[in-house]
Amino acid sequence: MRTYAIGDIHGHLELLKAAHNLIARDDAARGGGGTLVHVGDLLDRGPNSRGVVDYLMRGQSEGRPWVVLCGNHDRFLPRFAVQPEWIDPGLASGRHWLDHDSLGAPETLASYGVEIRDHDRTRADTLRAVPEAHLRWLAGLPLWHLIPQALFVHAGIRPGVDLSRQTEHDLVWIRKGFLNDITDHGILVVHGHSPVQRVTHFGNRLAIDTGAAYGGPLSVVVFDETGLHLLTEAGREPITAP
Repeated sequence: MRTYAIGDIHGHLELLKAAHNLIARDDAARGGGGTLVHVGDLLDRGPNSRGVVDYLMRGQSEGRPWVVLCGNHDRFLPRFAVQPEWIDPGLASGRHWLDHDSLGAPETLASYGVEIRDHDRTRADTLRAVPEAHLRWLAGLPLWHLIPQALFVHAGIRPGVDLSRQTEHDLVWIRKGFLNDITDHGILVVHGHSPVQRVTHFGNRLAIDTGAAYGGPLSVVVFDETGLHLLTEAGREPITAP
């Protein structure tokens, strides 16, 4: 079983398409049949969040084996549509998505043709401009995906807690208590959320968000019978535990 995973996208449709093309070439060279997992944060900061959602929804509707997980940024837009004053408890600032300096609401809404004004008018414009199908799809994204070699989540897990008892908040937000934990989780945890300069294996976890939101690359890794590799234009590069 061949499984590819892509890090945090953050509205960068062209980077996403390039990553998919890279995967398609690698998969075809090995007979096809691979599954592709996106670890969340489809939206915010980049220029084309709407395009990313359209592209992924269309691919799934065409039957492509694409798993799309929920990231913390993927909750803001659908929650704003149904609960406009909601503030994510994961935000240390305690500020609303629309009022935060760096979360990326202006870019996401602009991709739908919406300009931020006051909350009421912005919500009314959002409900007119954002397809209901997009809101439903985003609100229904799964929180994790499990294969024999790895558990894919957006942010991480609460160490020592069974997967069935993990909270949504931890799966999309956790840093402290996970990033600094060196215990064996029983399976390799593949995650984004906390950017690294390059894909990094920490022994019990694999960090694959290489900062596409901030001008970095959108990285791809692959699991198959030959092991774990980083996918590059020059081919596969082995990834080994420290």
